[in-house]
Amino acid sequence: MFDLESFHADAVATPSHENVAAMRELLCETLEEAGLEPEVDDLGNTLATRGGGEDGDGPHLVLNTHIDTVAPHVPHERDGDVVRGRGACDAKGPLAALLAAFLRVEPTAGKLTLAITPDEETLMTGAAGLQERLSADGYVVGEPTDLDVCIAARGQCEGTITIEGESGHAAKVPADRNPVFGLESVLEALRAYDEAAGPGEDDVLGEPKLTPTVLEGGEAPNRVPGSCRVTFDRRSVPPETADSFAADLEAFLEERVAAGGGLEVSVDLIRPDTPFPKAFVTDADERLVRTLRDASGGDVRPFGAATEAGFFAADAPTVVFGPGVLADDEGGVAHAGREYVRLSDVEAAADTLEAALTALLE
Repeated sequence: MFDLESFHADAVATPSHENVAAMRELLCETLEEAGLEPEVDDLGNTLATRGGGEDGDGPHLVLNTHIDTVAPHVPHERDGDVVRGRGACDAKGPLAALLAAFLRVEPTAGKLTLAITPDEETLMTGAAGLQERLSADGYVVGEPTDLDVCIAARGQCEGTITIEGESGHAAKVPADRNPVFGLESVLEALRAYDEAAGPGEDDVLGEPKLTPTVLEGGEAPNRVPGSCRVTFDRRSVPPETADSFAADLEAFLEERVAAGGGLEVSVDLIRPDTPFPKAFVTDADERLVRTLRDASGGDVRPFGAATEAGFFAADAPTVVFGPGVLADDEGGVAHAGREYVRLSDVEAAADTLEAALTALLE
């Protein structure tokens, strides 16, 4: 018998902010104790499957979340119904709920796969690999949604804008060749980008968001640097991708900033060889959405943060669901030193998932 409360306590007490090996061992041991044979693939994903008889009838549904957490580790602490500690809600609370439902449900038609990734908080290579390797009819991605059914999320990428001009003595370099002066034009262009050249407002997700976050340049007060740099964060809506955005932004900046010939401007994505979370929207009328909504009683809405769900939504209806909140009236919860989840909500999420999956796989 799977003990949700004990598993969640052990999971939160297990550090997984630098290395997920111990947390993955806990997960695999729990699955083995339930009589299953989990597989760990070359990307570090942990997979287990139930159902899937010889006739292959019925849908294939996937339960996904992650075992890594952000730094620093915050020790486990319980006060009545409230469990505190790193990962309590992001995402070891959702993991406990998904795992409980996975072990309770006996598919009479179709197949149920548990697919747990190791690097959602960093590179997301695990989810990108699963997108290529799994073929499913629906995905439930565990994240803190306060038991609401989230059918959309913005994509996210980060990058730099480099402005190049002429370096030299502050008394000699002309203003139109000074890249620091070019910062003003770049920042004005960033403010105007979405209205002038962006993808427009999405019916579910609303507007995209482009935010400059870091300025770099210069080493001495009497010398003009040869270049300076702006770092940005982009939250995208469909159909924009990280690559299409970078190309479109560079063309826009060349027209607005470099057209005079005094400066050159370029856009580069940070970690371009790793996958970026993609924007997605799932139709609210999909059976997966309706079934989970009916079981949870929660709202149907967008998710408020980047998530691995976008990788899966390109292939099948995908929802984000789980116990806990990203933030409350006092401020941030997930990733914060005060991270917590209510154990009753973890149990409610498990019951909701069990009911929905049973209806979908009967």
